[in-house]
Amino acid sequence: MLNNMTDCEEGEGGPNSQGDGNPKESSPFINSSAAGDTDKSQQYDGKNMALFEEEMDTSPMVSSLLSSLANYSNLPTGSKEHEEAENNEEGARPSKKPVKAPQLGTLMGVYLPCIQNIFGVILFLRMTWMVGIGGVLGSFVIVFMCCSTTMLTAISMSAIATNGVVPAGGSYYMISRSLGPEFGGAVGICFYLGTTFAGAMYILGCIEILLIYIVPQAAIFKIEGLEGQEAEAALLNNMRVYGTIVLSFMALVVFVGVKYVNKLALVFLACVILSIVAVYGGVIKTAIDPPVFPVCLLGNRTLASKGYDVCAKVIEIDNETVTTKLWMSFCDSENLNATCDEYFTNNNVKEIQGIPGVTSGILAENLFGNYLEKGMFLEKRGLASEADPDSPTTGSNRYVLADITSFFTLLVGIYFPSVTGIMAGSNRSGDLRDAQKSIPIGTIAAITTTSIVYMSCVVLFGACIEGVVLRDKFGEGVNGNLVIGTLAWPSPWVIVLGSFFSTCGAGLQSLTGAPRLLQAIARDGIIPFLRVFGHGKANGEPTWALLLTASICEIGIIIASLDAVAPILSMFFLMCYMFVNLACALQTLLRTPNWRPRFKFYHWALSFLGMSLCLSLMFICSWYYAIVAMGIATCIYKYIEFCGAEKEWGDGIRGISLSAARFALMRLEEGPPHTKNWRPQILVLVSVDAEQNVEQPRLLSLANQLKAGKGLTIVGTSVQGTFLDNYTEAQIADQSLRKLMETEKVKGFSQVVISSNLRDGTSHLIQVGGLGGLKHNTVLVSWPRNWKQPEYHQQFKNFIEVVRETTVASLALLVPKNISSYPSNGERFTEGYIDVWWIVHDGGMLMLLPFLLRQHKVWRKCKMRIFTVAQMDDNSIQMKKDLITFLYHLRIDAAVEVVEMLDNDISAYTYEKTLVMEQRSQILKQMHLTKNEKEREIQSITDSSRGSIRRKNPSALCSHHSNDEGASVAEQPEDEVQLIHSKNASTPTSPTSPTAPAGGTATCTDNKGGDKGKTHFAANPEAGKDLFNMKPEWENLSQVDVRRMHTAMRLNEVITKKSKEAKLVLLNMPGPPKNRVGNENYMEFLEVLTEGLNRVLLVRGGGREVITIYS
Repeated sequence: MLNNMTDCEEGEGGPNSQGDGNPKESSPFINSSAAGDTDKSQQYDGKNMALFEEEMDTSPMVSSLLSSLANYSNLPTGSKEHEEAENNEEGARPSKKPVKAPQLGTLMGVYLPCIQNIFGVILFLRMTWMVGIGGVLGSFVIVFMCCSTTMLTAISMSAIATNGVVPAGGSYYMISRSLGPEFGGAVGICFYLGTTFAGAMYILGCIEILLIYIVPQAAIFKIEGLEGQEAEAALLNNMRVYGTIVLSFMALVVFVGVKYVNKLALVFLACVILSIVAVYGGVIKTAIDPPVFPVCLLGNRTLASKGYDVCAKVIEIDNETVTTKLWMSFCDSENLNATCDEYFTNNNVKEIQGIPGVTSGILAENLFGNYLEKGMFLEKRGLASEADPDSPTTGSNRYVLADITSFFTLLVGIYFPSVTGIMAGSNRSGDLRDAQKSIPIGTIAAITTTSIVYMSCVVLFGACIEGVVLRDKFGEGVNGNLVIGTLAWPSPWVIVLGSFFSTCGAGLQSLTGAPRLLQAIARDGIIPFLRVFGHGKANGEPTWALLLTASICEIGIIIASLDAVAPILSMFFLMCYMFVNLACALQTLLRTPNWRPRFKFYHWALSFLGMSLCLSLMFICSWYYAIVAMGIATCIYKYIEFCGAEKEWGDGIRGISLSAARFALMRLEEGPPHTKNWRPQILVLVSVDAEQNVEQPRLLSLANQLKAGKGLTIVGTSVQGTFLDNYTEAQIADQSLRKLMETEKVKGFSQVVISSNLRDGTSHLIQVGGLGGLKHNTVLVSWPRNWKQPEYHQQFKNFIEVVRETTVASLALLVPKNISSYPSNGERFTEGYIDVWWIVHDGGMLMLLPFLLRQHKVWRKCKMRIFTVAQMDDNSIQMKKDLITFLYHLRIDAAVEVVEMLDNDISAYTYEKTLVMEQRSQILKQMHLTKNEKEREIQSITDSSRGSIRRKNPSALCSHHSNDEGASVAEQPEDEVQLIHSKNASTPTSPTSPTAPAGGTATCTDNKGGDKGKTHFAANPEAGKDLFNMKPEWENLSQVDVRRMHTAMRLNEVITKKSKEAKLVLLNMPGPPKNRVGNENYMEFLEVLTEGLNRVLLVRGGGREVITIYS
């Protein structure tokens, strides 16, 4: 059986096989070899797997999967290669050389690189100063906070790193694949900037050691004899010059070959370890035999070593009192009666031991902080001194002074870079034998080791070294020695040279790692303007990225102060660590099915604690740097969101979106929206041609202008056929819709339905569009063009069915007529009117739509006019006042006009128009009838004619104000649906009355007690006379249709007169006939109603109020 399964491997299709036509994500565990040319029927002949033969293109055999897994070494160490393997965009790549199996274990692959990256310049150059300024307790709190942050981050990182394979790119890769390209890009850039500034910091530390402790005479700008600002400026200029030289040299080394940097890595690591061992050796020695490092004090002030040769004012030589160099520093002559500085005169000189030893009890004195202002003297606690606060200070350059103003948050910012570097192991995942085991163990062990070293150093420094020496940043009081070097055994030079080489190595590694990180981001393609930095030399070395890195690094060197650069990179690293914690917490809380890390000792609460600590430390270090760092990250996030390439990495943010969407949809289900929250959620019904292109693109322009990007928009169409046969056409149609939506800037969703006929497809869209409470409440459909032509007969029938269905479903309906003449999104109307003809109240849609349109730049300059129709019995003046008041309460600016329609005569032209309409309807019907149906239709027309001859009572011509319509209903098979109707009508004489025709036609009374058939023409006696003198062919016309035609013509005449030049006319749309016999007549009425108008938007309300006067 095993042999049979193994034999099947050669014939399996890879990701490029046809299968179901869908691109599949390639996996390193699935055999992607191309299918052979062997005929499949022969290939599987006699095999036990013939049942699954058809699925071999897309589903590999288990044996193949296991074989691939066994032979799988690791992904290439490059983000681009990984993405190519993941997405398989380029097809089969040319075969590469076999990757050598990685051999590094936990110690060499993770633990030691992390140790080397964590221990660095701050430990050697600033740790003692931090303990002196902040005190043992304060420094311990700082170290504990920072180490806790990195430990919590390491736990989160271990969970992410063991949840699948992590290629090169380290934290950037983990964050981008966990939080998506936007967060990944933003944090990746922050991590890159942090690494780059770290390089600058290491170079500055290297120069500081060189110029202050190794060869001070190499300074280009001489500091000797300078005081205050001048001395400080000279030092910074030296740092800038030498820093630039060293940066150029290091960049050249990295450019020539990274292999040299890697070969020197062990040497640099040895320097670090040796230096730390020397410090511990020195601490042990102080307990046995404290070293002699005298510090000279004048009163309680520390004197700079360069200002004296002997720590005394005068000395005895051959029984003669001789003044010393120190005397000359404070007095105007070497004579004993010289005029001296008042403080010098009043205080004695005293010599104390700089390193009293671990058993001296100095710890109690160094327990608490001693923060200093810039320029203050370094004073020993507990020593009395006599100083006149009013007397001027002279010879201040002879004292050791504080070079910067110090405070707790400054110390946090300066110290934090010394705990960074925890990503070194994850960055090397491609070289590890078992990354998922080594990364958690190695990283956490390294952080534990370094944390113990740091915390013990805080205590031991405080217990061994005098406070004034600790606060002496540059060792000016101990002969210019590195303070930590004074403690080291066997010689201070061990620390000086060890720290010098370790900072050089760290700087080189930063300049090596940062360009590769930038190259990984650039090759991911998520930040378009960085793509140029993805290119490099033939061997893949990132040349352009190295150039940019060196340029940014130069900015840090121009700043020149180690204390100013350290907080900058603290920000970027803290932000990076914060998002690592966020990624782990999100993945845990969302319970993503793919979240299965091998590292089990994590919890979302720990990740949130780590994230909170990172955020707190950012603002503790420097609130303005924190805001700048967040601003940079936000700008990059937004840039990627709007301009970056679309990437689907299965990130946690997508999981949040799904959870939030589900929660929101469940909330929406609780009830319909309040009138104040109502907005048109539009379903745009479009049709596609044979090539699946949209026929009415301007519908989407109108939808965009109505929505302005807010609310729900669904663009739907239907494809005729069956799902199995026409799925490809539906996919093409969907792509066409999406492309058009993108062009028209319509933010919404596309939906394509396959149905046996277009009518049912449209009905399905109306019924099932949307999800839960997020459903459409408005349907936007175009007026059917050329509906009078026989070949478009079905089209207008479908249109009327849409009108009926929206009425039943209580959906609002918008029907733009002449849609091709509507403006595109790029056009602008500089003037003009949007005219609203408010004839019946439909919930306020007519008022709301112009307001929404005018929010868009196309219609912004147009003014709004509202017309309403007054009938004979209406007080038009009062109507206008009421309407103005109503609009005032609605907060809508519009001109108001009441139009009176007093002409009640139905003209002969109306009858002729109705007759033509009836004849056209009959012809249309005849063209779509079968032989038997035609015979029945002829018989029904004959019967109708005979009935009309017998009928002498013209009551059918009258409109009935009562509910009992008598014989008129029996004689007229279709329901008398009025052109304009409303259930909210209050009085028969109002313009919204459901039974008062616009023309004011005669009313009739059936006098049952008196003469039967006698008719009283109340409104106009002449109208009855005209009706009896009708042409013979008019007699058979439906009088309901005649009245409707009369209303349509009169309204059209008034609208055309008032709104001929309007940019847009909004008009109440009459309801459709409930009986389908009158479909053609209904279309004719609407055609007459809108005749002669350029842009008309027919509006039909959904049966609910959509606008309110209340706040």
